[in-house]
Amino acid sequence: MRRPDLLSTRRGRLPLLAMPLLLAGTLGLALASDAASARTPQADGEQLRCQRVRPLSGALDDVPMLNDNNPELIREPGILLSTFDAERFGSEGSDAHLNLPLSGRFDLFSHHVYAGRPDRLDSTLWLAVVAAPATSGTGPIALRLLEGATSLSQATRQGQVAAPFLPLPPVIAETTEPVFSGPGSRVAGELLRGESTAQLPQQWTIDDGPATVLLTLPLPVEGLDPLLNGRNLQLRLESDGPLSVATLATYGPPDAPPSADVWRDLLASGRFSPREHSPTPRGAPGGIVYSRVNGVQLGQRWQATLTSPESSSLRAADAPVSWPISSLERGRLGTGQVQTAELERFVPDTAWAAHGNYGVEYDLTLPLHNDGDAPVALDLALESPVKTDEPIGGLRFRSPPGKAVMFRGPVEVSGLDGASGRPAGARRFHLVARQGQAGPALGRITLAPGEERRVRVRLIYPADATPPQVLSLLPVKQSPAISSPCP
Repeated sequence: MRRPDLLSTRRGRLPLLAMPLLLAGTLGLALASDAASARTPQADGEQLRCQRVRPLSGALDDVPMLNDNNPELIREPGILLSTFDAERFGSEGSDAHLNLPLSGRFDLFSHHVYAGRPDRLDSTLWLAVVAAPATSGTGPIALRLLEGATSLSQATRQGQVAAPFLPLPPVIAETTEPVFSGPGSRVAGELLRGESTAQLPQQWTIDDGPATVLLTLPLPVEGLDPLLNGRNLQLRLESDGPLSVATLATYGPPDAPPSADVWRDLLASGRFSPREHSPTPRGAPGGIVYSRVNGVQLGQRWQATLTSPESSSLRAADAPVSWPISSLERGRLGTGQVQTAELERFVPDTAWAAHGNYGVEYDLTLPLHNDGDAPVALDLALESPVKTDEPIGGLRFRSPPGKAVMFRGPVEVSGLDGASGRPAGARRFHLVARQGQAGPALGRITLAPGEERRVRVRLIYPADATPPQVLSLLPVKQSPAISSPCP
């Protein structure tokens, strides 16, 4: 992935949003075609680090998440994702509706890109979230926003929340100001900090009758060169009754969102915005095209305590040890573990699982214990090893790393060594990890003989990433990579 150049536009000098950059994470996943055999010859520049690679303990919760990412690049107006009942809302026979009521806690993840229209330079694609009681006569229903964030890739007008893809170093420690690069990075950071984007309403009342428009958000390209922009939206919601929810897209003027009637007519039309990339059938041999997700997944949070086998603590002597983050089919890193959320319902000819776990929060605790008779020093890192599936006795890394960015987003860590020598509270770091990159360390953990310390790691898997990664605990004196075969 090449770094963005600077290009003069009608609105000044803005980072050039090249198509490969904006579509970095999810496109790479959707189009992946990989035999995933870990027994293929090692490529030039790859090195094997002998170590333990353990499955991640814990599991996803059962909170539903609407996962709206197919199509990613929207080319025509239409329904993006709908849990409505097609017969009740006037589009009987359409397969654009999943007929799946949602009640209580549920989330929404939406990530899209718009490349403009060839006939005009100031076109705006408008995105909407609409809802209605799932059963007639059950309204009004209260819907509350617990947390939510949204961001464009590029702002075209004052007041728009945006996060350009800036070229950043591999790791930056946040201080008083958030650090971000790309909309997925910014949205994940806001949610980690417990913040919500100011323009999002905090609650809605949803009456019986026509669908209620909850949000309308622009995806503008006016003044950008090339005409290309993206938007990420993540909502954590709670309702006191069963709802049908849909996301929709249509054209409109830059200053005036489409009316509620326009959105209702589009919902009733049963017309899809065209899908992208048919997936390889589940279980088929050979290479795999994951495709993008268009459905309702089960799980939005993975919580775990990482310990040594048959122990309530994690022995410092286990290092080097790593655990996969967002492992998936053909990318299990030798653990046999697929962390991908299953889909309760999905649109035909789209991904059959939520490959990548975009928008999923990982909340991991490491109860470290130095049971030796000498002090130990450990580094904590989030790394992007070369993707493998079968056990190889460790992890492969590249020196130098590849150009493609595999992870771009924030990580929060508590329990690292602080400046005073005491364990530090929550600290946030922004990472840009490239293909096959080992490290860099987020911080150090120094333990005296017999000392215990709880380290906590939180991240929300960002839209601008390609799985899998690993969370690694590494001895400070260990060589970063070992080229000889593992014993």
